[in-house]
Amino acid sequence: MGVSGSTNSDLFHDWAKLPISREQWAYESAQQMRLNFSNCMPMPGAEQLVHNLSRAHSVASGQKIELALATGAKSQSYEVKTSRPETKRLIDFFLPERRILGDDPRIPKGCGKPAPDIYLVALQVLNSAVRPDEKAILPSECLVFEDSLAGFEAARRAGMKVVWVPHPDLLAEYQERQTEALANKTGVLQTGHEWRFERMDNDWEEKILTLENFDYEGYGIDVSV
Repeated sequence: MGVSGSTNSDLFHDWAKLPISREQWAYESAQQMRLNFSNCMPMPGAEQLVHNLSRAHSVASGQKIELALATGAKSQSYEVKTSRPETKRLIDFFLPERRILGDDPRIPKGCGKPAPDIYLVALQVLNSAVRPDEKAILPSECLVFEDSLAGFEAARRAGMKVVWVPHPDLLAEYQERQTEALANKTGVLQTGHEWRFERMDNDWEEKILTLENFDYEGYGIDVSV
């Protein structure tokens, strides 16, 4: 679900009504994650997408597109998840100082996704490199790619446009409640920031099934360099 810390584990434990304690479930799931995270692969089209964006410009302003990574994964699991050569190639498109992880000290405790803080920190990092003669990047000028529902909500709450690329299993789970999910009305993820989310326009989000053949032109992005 993309929920940081123990929240995800607790939610699943309660939902599945597992016949073991939360502590035992957390321990066993952590062991399985260590075994399987090293097999994580980028989504189809992800490397080409990031490569294109790394050299792209805004059609409207002519400014270079700036990239940042904002993941709810904490340092230890992040290192395992990004250990494969294919993933390392993708991550290399992001400057080290622009990789914001779930345990970044600038994110207040308890304010991981679906709270907006991680994306606001990422934006702050991008704006820290803006030259005096350049305009700071606004949240409404940001485009976020997310696979999780919690991440989708976090980006929307930050006032950013979002492209949701859900895993087929997640999409199937929320197929009948997709409108609710994309409007933050499932009742599953509450952070106290709901008032910010309600102000977002519905056309600030899009769902796609793959990152391949992304519609850059539709988002005012010029990749013809």
